[in-house]
Amino acid sequence: MMPGVETIRDVIADLRIAASFVTLLPVGSSKPAADGAIARATWALPVAGLLVGLAGALVYKISSRLGLTPNLAALLALATTALITGALHEDGLADTADGLGGGRTRERKLEIMRDSRIGTYGVCALILSFGLRWSALAAIANPWLVTLALCAAHCAARAGVPAFMSLVPPARPDGLSASAGSPPGRSVAIAFAVGTLALTLALGPGKALVGLILLSLAGWILARLAIRQIGGQTGDILGAFEQTGEIVILLVAAAFQMGH
Repeated sequence: MMPGVETIRDVIADLRIAASFVTLLPVGSSKPAADGAIARATWALPVAGLLVGLAGALVYKISSRLGLTPNLAALLALATTALITGALHEDGLADTADGLGGGRTRERKLEIMRDSRIGTYGVCALILSFGLRWSALAAIANPWLVTLALCAAHCAARAGVPAFMSLVPPARPDGLSASAGSPPGRSVAIAFAVGTLALTLALGPGKALVGLILLSLAGWILARLAIRQIGGQTGDILGAFEQTGEIVILLVAAAFQMGH
């Protein structure tokens, strides 16, 4: 088989792994996701995020065309993105809030994070997440600008995940994050480049720079909390990182939009 054909097949396989890893789309790769395949495929996470953002944007556009208010259209767009991802990242945010907010020992915090039940901290985190994102989209209002904001947010929020996984060690030897492995430097670099490009094209250089700085700061704070309290990152922590990224980018987009 020609090397070029094999490379194309590997890229497609990575895209399918990434999409199946963070969405409910039936696009699982035919290649076994073993021997670090998931870690290598993390470069494609922002591409999968772009698909999620486009789906939410499409629903927002249709809702606007039907005469719904920006508030209702924004709510439907968020419901769409949560449906496509199976609320995977929202679940991670809630579990992270419950775990880091409750429990006095590392073991207890990890136990809480594995508990499927949701607590007060988790409920508050979800309310804030949906509330902030909903308010940001409603403030932007214009369907085209909402499309750019959603694509930028979902792409950039996932673009930082490989770097986070690489820099912050797993908190436990088992679990989703540990089984996925540590992404290689090439995957980290490609994901970052894709996310930065998406931010720049969607929001412009100035907004993109502000978004990158705030996203990096938020990731650093979350990493410090995770390392201090549970010794590293888990799949739930990664979900919380993604949600934080969405919030940050949408708020940046809304702030600049409102400023105009």
